[in-house]
Amino acid sequence: MYTVSAPQTDDFIYDRLSPARKRLITGILAFCGFLAPVSSTTVLSAIPEVASTFNTTGSIIDVSNAIYLVFMGISPCFWAPISQVYGRRWMCLSSAVLFFACSLGTALSPNIAAFFVFRALTAFQGTCFMIVGVACLGDIYRPTERATAMGWFLSGTLVGPAVGPFVAGVIVTFRSWRVIFYLQAALGGFATIMVFFFLPETIHHKRSDELEGLTRGQKVRRIWEWTNPLRIIKLFKYPNLVSLRLTVCCKSAGSSALIWNMYSLLTPIRYIINPRFALTSPIQSGLFYLAPGCGYIVGTFFGGRWGDHTVKKWIAIRGVRIPEDRLRSTIPFIGVIIPGCMLVYGWSIDKKVGGTALPIIVMFLQGVAQLFCFPSLNTYCIDVLPSRSAEVAAGKYMVQYFFAAAGTAVVLPAVDKIGVGWFSTITAIFLVLVAVAVYCTAVWGKSWRDRIDGVNSPEKAADLHCVGPVEVDEKKAATQIPCEIPP
Repeated sequence: MYTVSAPQTDDFIYDRLSPARKRLITGILAFCGFLAPVSSTTVLSAIPEVASTFNTTGSIIDVSNAIYLVFMGISPCFWAPISQVYGRRWMCLSSAVLFFACSLGTALSPNIAAFFVFRALTAFQGTCFMIVGVACLGDIYRPTERATAMGWFLSGTLVGPAVGPFVAGVIVTFRSWRVIFYLQAALGGFATIMVFFFLPETIHHKRSDELEGLTRGQKVRRIWEWTNPLRIIKLFKYPNLVSLRLTVCCKSAGSSALIWNMYSLLTPIRYIINPRFALTSPIQSGLFYLAPGCGYIVGTFFGGRWGDHTVKKWIAIRGVRIPEDRLRSTIPFIGVIIPGCMLVYGWSIDKKVGGTALPIIVMFLQGVAQLFCFPSLNTYCIDVLPSRSAEVAAGKYMVQYFFAAAGTAVVLPAVDKIGVGWFSTITAIFLVLVAVAVYCTAVWGKSWRDRIDGVNSPEKAADLHCVGPVEVDEKKAATQIPCEIPP
C-alpha cells in the first residue's frame, strides 16, 4: 500500500468561507437551480390555453417542452468547460441575466415560432445554474460534507418541476398564461441581484490564469482546447460514469432513470388525473403536483445526510474513502422503493382503485425517495474526478435531460397506447435494472477507473481519483489521501 499526502493547504481551501457564508451560497445556488426546472413544467398546466392562443394543438405545445429539455441537455457541454476557464461567478451572473431576458421574450412571443425559440434559449441559459452550482459546492465543502449540501441544492432543482405546474394552474385559472413567464422573468431578475451581490468566486484555480505570457494564437488554441464541448463527451471513456448515465443493453443510468421517472410521472398528470377523478379546472389537477413536491422538500432534510452517513460508515469499515461507497446509499431506493411506488401509482389509476389518497401518498413517497438518491449520485460526480467536477456534472446533466426529453415526448402516446399501468410497469423494470448497474459501479467502480486511467504510481492515483481520509475525521478528509495502488 502507498499513502499519498496532499498539500496541507488543501484544508485551508475548504475553510476560506465561514459556515454561515457557505449556507448563504448554497441557498442562492438552490434558488438559481430552481429556475430552469420550474420552467420545464409550468407550461404543462397551460398547454390548452397556449395552444388556443397560437391556433395549434396541445401536442405541438408538448413538443416545445421536449425541445426545452433537449436544450437543457445540450447546454452543459458549453457552460461547464467555460466555468473551468473563467470561473463560476461570471457564468452564473451572465446566465441569470440571459434567463431573465429570454423569459421576458417568451411572455411577449407574438407567434408559435417565437415561443419555441425563446423557450429553447431559456433552457440553454438556465441549465448553467445546475452545472456551476454542483461545481461551487465541490469548491467549498469537504467530501464528507458535500452530500448534505447537495441535498439542499437539489431541493431547488427537484421542487421546481413539481411546484411549477401548481403555480401555473392557479395563474391560468384566473389570468393569461403569459403571466407565468412574466413571473419567471421576475424570478430571473431576483436571481441576478442575488448572484451579483452575494455569490463570490469559489473556483480554486481559473485556467485563464495560465494564459499569461502566451501569444494571441497560442491563447486561442489553448482556450479552444479547454472549452471544446467534446471534452464532456470524452469523459464517457470512464465506465463508472457511463454506468451512472447511459442505458446500453441491460445497463442503465442512475440519474437518467430517476429523471425519466420524474418527468414521465409529472407530464401526464392533467391528462390522466382529470378524467380519473372528474376534475374540471387546471388548479384542481395542479394540486396533485404538490405531492411529489412536498416529498422533495421532506427528503431534503434526510437524503444528503444519509449519503454522508454511508460514506463515513464505509470509511470506518475499510479505513479509506472510496468514492463508489457513496453509491451504496442509493440502491434500496432506486431498486425497491421507487419502482414499488411507480407500480402502485400506475395500477391504482389504471384500475380506478384507492381513491385520491393512494396516488397522492405514493407520489409523496417517490419524492422523498428520489432525494435519497440524487444527492449521492451528484456528489459522486464531484468525488470521482474533482479536478473536472463541472465537466463531469455537465456530462451527467446532458444525458439526464435527454432522458427527460424522451420521457416527456413518449409518455402521453405510450399511456394512450398501453395504459398508465403498463407504462408504469416498464418504468419500474427500468429502475430495477438501474439499481443493478449502480450496485456494480459501487463494487467494481474503482477497478474500472484504475484500468482506464492506467494507474501505475501513487502520484497518478492522487491526481485522478484516489481521495479519502484514513480516519472519519472530517477535518482530515481533504488532507490525507491513502489509496491502494496495484503493484
